[in-house]
Amino acid sequence: MRILILLCVVPGVCCYPSGLVSESCADMKPLHSVPPQNTASPFTVSAAQTTFTPGESVTVSLQAPPSKAFTGFLLEARAPGGQSAVGSFAVNSAPAQLLTCFQTPNAAVSHVSSSAKTNIQVTWKAAGNIEAVQFQASFVQSYKTFWVGVKSPVLSLRNGSSTGSSSSSSISSAGCGSSKVCFSQPADCDPAGGSQCRFMSARLLSPGGPAVRYEVTGAADGYVAFGFSDDQKMGNDDIYICGLDSKGSVGVTHAFSTGPTFPEVQPLGNVVDVQASVQNGVLSCSFTSSNPISTQRSSNLSSLYYLLFAYGASSSGKILMHKDTFTSSQRVDISAPAVVQSDGKVNIIRAHGALMLIAWMTTGPLGMMVARFLKSMGRGVKPCGKDLWFVVHVSVMTVTVAATIIAFILAFSFVNGWAEGAHPVLGVLVMILALIQPILALMRCGPQHPWRFLFNWAHFFIAVSVQLLAVAAIFTGVQMMDSTPSGWLVKVMGGFAGWQALFYGLMELRARWKSSGAEPSRPAASNMVGAAGLLLLLYILGNLCFLVALLVGIGQMSYT
Repeated sequence: MRILILLCVVPGVCCYPSGLVSESCADMKPLHSVPPQNTASPFTVSAAQTTFTPGESVTVSLQAPPSKAFTGFLLEARAPGGQSAVGSFAVNSAPAQLLTCFQTPNAAVSHVSSSAKTNIQVTWKAAGNIEAVQFQASFVQSYKTFWVGVKSPVLSLRNGSSTGSSSSSSISSAGCGSSKVCFSQPADCDPAGGSQCRFMSARLLSPGGPAVRYEVTGAADGYVAFGFSDDQKMGNDDIYICGLDSKGSVGVTHAFSTGPTFPEVQPLGNVVDVQASVQNGVLSCSFTSSNPISTQRSSNLSSLYYLLFAYGASSSGKILMHKDTFTSSQRVDISAPAVVQSDGKVNIIRAHGALMLIAWMTTGPLGMMVARFLKSMGRGVKPCGKDLWFVVHVSVMTVTVAATIIAFILAFSFVNGWAEGAHPVLGVLVMILALIQPILALMRCGPQHPWRFLFNWAHFFIAVSVQLLAVAAIFTGVQMMDSTPSGWLVKVMGGFAGWQALFYGLMELRARWKSSGAEPSRPAASNMVGAAGLLLLLYILGNLCFLVALLVGIGQMSYT
């Protein structure tokens, strides 16, 4: 009895191992007794190009991911949304056979045995009455595990030569995560659905091969570009630019970035099947490149790289400073299909840097200067019943502490924990001392108390310490963000440190000169505009110049 049962089951398990499955041409479903899988297929179908001309031969590939294989398949070409096969296939040396479907010879391709398969390549020839085509395949992994109707990106009819224009709608998110790597802003947007999607994709045309099909599109005044980098900073990046030339035509340029300057144009190299267009302000380019990815530090298709995307205006075919950029949140292997997320947290760390700069380059130093050197300023003026210097000191130092706390929280939300290096250590020390100061001030004894001098010295010592630590923290933070070849952000920060030391010295000399009696006495009203007030005004104006320069700089840089 058991032998009879096995004999009945075996024919069902080995259903159509010869691949003669013409009965499945219409719905592409294997005649198995179980429904197809409703999850994303691990197997993909793709074409070596995104456009075609009548009579042109197109290479079509069926691929399996590493450590997986399919035993059976059925491949057809249909018009998008169509129900019948179009064009004809040819088989070279692949373990595949041609089928007659819809009474048309060679309209489909299937397997010839149930052996494990990881890559099948066949050729499809376009008929003369087709405007668009999409390849569809069914994959059988086992009798109970199979996928039906796995689709490739749409191929559109191309008019003219291989470097002519094509509709930007031919670039879409179809195949993202299954057959190609996709990177976009907004996340997961479809460029075929609107002009607000900035998008690039990379699809390996054959496993282990050098040819990659790239797509890039987005609204811009002159160019959209993507690049590969070993970090999230500009510099040593392999870049492809889709931009307008001096005649207003769209083309692809290969370039290499050495920093936030005009990239060095490279020979186009092994780039073929270039399609480029501009429609309603949206630039679109797709092309096949066999060039190795090179950042000078590394050169290997299988290496991991951060993806960079930039767009902006151009002048007479030369690109100008990008309007905006976004980078991937992690390194990417373009041979492994995935949907890549952009690093939206960069704006968080920029906000962190801006708050720390404002706190310890403007409000903090101002509060310390007023308390140390300008207690006589505005003598007799008592807003809220307190001396003017005290009100100014408390107000600006409250803003400083609040900005430090917010910046500290933003930094930890960015890294989700503890980061390496000296910068976070210095930041924590600044945070601790900044909190101790107001607590200590609330607990201070009266001005005439015999122990008041302990508070005065402690308050002074902590103030000097937190200011020095804050400057050191800003220095290390700027070094982490400064990717310019000249390191100008660090130099500006060095200029600020020198400026601050100079004015602290001048104010200290002026205070000692006054205490020695060398400075003539002035009426109380004139204390508002004395030498100390003029020095403070000049100091603040200089600080603001340094602050603006650094804020502009961190707005253009990436964090790594």
